[in-house]
Amino acid sequence: MTPYLLTVILTAAVTFGLTWLVWLAAMRFKLYPGIRERDVHKTPTPRLGGLAMFLGVLIAFALSSAVPEFQIFWTDPSRNWAILGATALIVLVGVADDLWDLDWFLKLGAQFLAAWIVVGPGEVQMFYFPIGGMTFVSSWISMTVSVFAIVIVMNAVNFIDGLDGLVAGVCLIANAVFFAYTVLLTRDFDFNMNSAAHAAFIAIVLVGVCAGFLPFNWNPAKMFMGDAGALMLGLLMATSAILVNGYLPPQMMSDNDLFGRSQLLGAFIPILLPVVIVLLPLLDFAMAVIRRLSQGKSPFSPDRRHLHHRMLDMGHSDRDAVLIFYAWTAVVSLSMLLMYIGTTANWPGRYRLGIAFLVIGSIACLLVTLLPSRRAASAAAAAPERKNLR
Repeated sequence: MTPYLLTVILTAAVTFGLTWLVWLAAMRFKLYPGIRERDVHKTPTPRLGGLAMFLGVLIAFALSSAVPEFQIFWTDPSRNWAILGATALIVLVGVADDLWDLDWFLKLGAQFLAAWIVVGPGEVQMFYFPIGGMTFVSSWISMTVSVFAIVIVMNAVNFIDGLDGLVAGVCLIANAVFFAYTVLLTRDFDFNMNSAAHAAFIAIVLVGVCAGFLPFNWNPAKMFMGDAGALMLGLLMATSAILVNGYLPPQMMSDNDLFGRSQLLGAFIPILLPVVIVLLPLLDFAMAVIRRLSQGKSPFSPDRRHLHHRMLDMGHSDRDAVLIFYAWTAVVSLSMLLMYIGTTANWPGRYRLGIAFLVIGSIACLLVTLLPSRRAASAAAAAPERKNLR
């Protein structure tokens, strides 16, 4: 566990320093776009944080090659080069979009190309797919499902990037939970240790990257991660999830001694947890696509009706809305993790603690979501009066 702890500390420190340097350069050369109608911030702010985050990831991978505990996923470096190559491609396209606002079709094509680099040359695929149990699928189905999964998660993470600190904090929580889950999974089952160690390393690196970037991104933000950062986070999160789920042993899903014949939820927890950690981004993404298609627009056309925008319209302040998103992410992901721990530990009741945590936490989050703070509501009510005085 020590190498992982050192990795997260070093990655956070390096990312913090790199973000500071990128911020200085962006302010010196005025590398920031104008404010758009849908933007919440009022001051021109650089969007090149994703570049600093990528350099943090790159340095973490480079240093890992010299750590004996991480040699297990460096025995065949081709997968690492494929992942880093795909990440570099998506970051370059993201930076270009942050500076010059590229056409959405070009960006989508780059996303599919990056996903294919990970899935094809990198061989990061869903080799098993849950259809009633764990069923082996043909290679072309495996590649297609894996590519689309990566592209969907990339866009889902990118879609919620609308408030200071939102994506960085949500991804920090999600990857911390996923790291814990991966470590527990490798402890409980004997399966592809190469992929499991790789997934755990990527997750802990993303925790460090988000922790190092968040001080610059917290409200009021000095720097945004832009499309480069959000797409990179989505790409690597999807990759780490596939590295775990795609290599789970088929017998694990049919182990009656572990899950019991009636414990269907337990058998699907390894599949569900990687999904629920990005549940809010996926929900926002699905709602946005349906909304825009129903209006005859492109699914990637921008608007101001994302979940975080609706939170602001309800009277929440920027910080309150972000903290509520953090709470939802923590409640949903931790409850699923507790269900998994209860199952493998053979606790009495198995799921009761996880379900209780989910129910109580969801009720608390729902109340806070639907009842904006008095301070935020008072500020929203006073806004028209201040406007009339000007």
